[in-house]
Amino acid sequence: MHELYIKVFNSETWNESWTHETAKERLTDLLHTPKFTGFFWKNRETPIGFIAGNGKTTYQGVTFYLAELCINNEIQGKGYGSKLLRFLEEELQKKNVKSIYLLTSHGGLAENFYRKNGYVVNHHRIVMKKQL
Repeated sequence: MHELYIKVFNSETWNESWTHETAKERLTDLLHTPKFTGFFWKNRETPIGFIAGNGKTTYQGVTFYLAELCINNEIQGKGYGSKLLRFLEEELQKKNVKSIYLLTSHGGLAENFYRKNGYVVNHHRIVMKKQL
């Protein structure tokens, strides 16, 4: 799974610099997060992609933080990401999860993908950062 992660996120679209060690640690940490939910999809031996995150309790019920959605570069743009996202949403509804939130880069393919799938910008929240 971490090989697919490296292949996708080190590609031209994202231009990140994941190593085998950092990708494996990232995904292992995610897997061990409380209330983890994730799904890996492959066709025979070809990895299609995976989706993962974790539930968080709020005063309104459980919300889900979508930490990773990764689709094999060779088949992106063919609807697999949307199918995987819908599958996750259906599974979360069975668990009575009330909402999903995520962080993604502003503009570009990822934002357009999520908008196409019914996600909107939450104007009640902002992302803040401090460089250390």
